[in-house]
Amino acid sequence: MTGGIAVRAGVVPVLAAAVLWGTVGPAQLLAGAGVDPVALGACRMLVGGVVLCAVAVRPRGLRTLWGPGVRLWMLVSVAVTAVFQGAFLQAVDRTGAALATAVAFGTVPAVSGLCARVLQRERPPAGWAAGTAFAVGGVALLLLPGGDGPADPAGVLLAATAGASFGVYIVAAKRLAAAGADPVAAAPVSVLAAGLLVSPWLAAAPSGLGSPRGLVLVGWLALGTTALGYLLFTRGMTRISAATTGTLSLAEPLVAALLGVLLLDERLTGWSGAGLVLLLGGLLLVALPPRRRGDRAARAGAA
Repeated sequence: MTGGIAVRAGVVPVLAAAVLWGTVGPAQLLAGAGVDPVALGACRMLVGGVVLCAVAVRPRGLRTLWGPGVRLWMLVSVAVTAVFQGAFLQAVDRTGAALATAVAFGTVPAVSGLCARVLQRERPPAGWAAGTAFAVGGVALLLLPGGDGPADPAGVLLAATAGASFGVYIVAAKRLAAAGADPVAAAPVSVLAAGLLVSPWLAAAPSGLGSPRGLVLVGWLALGTTALGYLLFTRGMTRISAATTGTLSLAEPLVAALLGVLLLDERLTGWSGAGLVLLLGGLLLVALPPRRRGDRAARAGAA
């Protein structure tokens, strides 16, 4: 019983974070601020990272981030966070919110599960293989060209790169926690450091950031999707496996696709609709806690 409660306590915040992150692409396109995607990502990380650090980081937690066995994974976490932001926002700009998010997060469960298996000898939970198969199948259906022709290849490649980066981030974050790093401090510092890493792009492409639409967009991406999203994600991911975390992140393309249809007039073909159903099925398979043998035996005895 306690195990089931712990799983649910991890699933709910990770799922909530994924829903918030699913609004990133639609918000970027809906704002129409003309902001360079990489500059937008830098701004999002800098502002969101500062807020996260102010709210969540304490000196005691900071001291855990540079010890033996920790600093390498901190550097990996910073690097993949920076790559994710730049690649994902460019993919949205090229392919639209629904497709970019679907491709990005269709790659997450496979990468996170594989990395966890290789690096941590972590066995995926019972529902991971079936849930991931459903979800990846859904992403494949979303990729089928509709009436407007095939998707932009560079955009699809950028989205897949973003997804692979996020899959590595999930495992890096769990390795940090296992090595003694404070996960509440690690995520904010990673976001802020990644923002500093990409910040030169702000000088190269500042257009649109100071406009009213640009400011509103940066505010939502920094505060709503970054600060709140990472707080929820960090709280939940320590209670569930890396494989489950990666598959739950597929709620993000589902939300992005729905918002794309409802708000951005991004049309879905019959295949796309079937893909969304498969994605949802994969999420349900992973999100539902597995039955324990004792529970099954008790039910058999009652029968």
